[in-house]
Amino acid sequence: MKLSQEQLEFFHREGWLFLPELFSPEEVDLLAREAVGIYDANRPEVWREKSGAPRTAFAAHLYNEAFGILGAHPRMIEPVEQVFGEPVYMHQFKINAKSAFTGDVWQWHQDYGTWKRDDGMPEPRAMNIAIFLDEVMPINGPLMLVPRSQNAGDLEASHDLATTSYPLWTLDEDTVTRLVKQGGIVAPTGKPGGMLMFHGNLVHGSSGNITPYPRKIVYLTLNAVSNYIRTPTRPDYIAHRDFAPIKTVDDDALLRLARAPRQAAE
Repeated sequence: MKLSQEQLEFFHREGWLFLPELFSPEEVDLLAREAVGIYDANRPEVWREKSGAPRTAFAAHLYNEAFGILGAHPRMIEPVEQVFGEPVYMHQFKINAKSAFTGDVWQWHQDYGTWKRDDGMPEPRAMNIAIFLDEVMPINGPLMLVPRSQNAGDLEASHDLATTSYPLWTLDEDTVTRLVKQGGIVAPTGKPGGMLMFHGNLVHGSSGNITPYPRKIVYLTLNAVSNYIRTPTRPDYIAHRDFAPIKTVDDDALLRLARAPRQAAE
């Protein structure tokens, strides 16, 4: 799985890249079913909104076979290694739920701001890779990105502990307004199986979801091995301490798992 020169140039210029329907319906259906089961579990890794609805589930790749395969899938890993020019390890793995009617906001922020302040990550040589498990539409709380805002560097942020159930280093309105005037806002949408990748310093956020349509997205935070975190303060299921390079699985590994129960029944 290699990005074209045109795709690489777009990513480096805009700070993000979307690849539609990179995973097949069979693969995504398996992941979506498994995600629902994880949200229903009473585990410390599953964080909930103030309403009780699931907000995010951490580290599912460590205790779920399907997400374990996804966390080592070449369609996820190889593009990031291509951008960084070195092997990567899993800094964080989460399945974000924006539940129907009750999904809460994610305030404007940069991911690297949290990785640096809370985990001691030296440089923004980590990246989020996101897989849509539901259709992401303009109406159900899509991720909003500020193109080219990665060029603003590491911005001053405040630690918001009150707005939602998840603490976040957030940006003030003046900063977001200035960057949006320069780069605008895009909200990538698409069918289940699409993959979004974006720079660790790209400013982004999302509104709440008051529609009947849930919006589940898996995020792999892949960090260059040389950029391993130095002073983590968060639990290891949020900021992992295993810095070993990811060894990828076969490209059809997830599809084979999706078909295994059906084949066994025939």
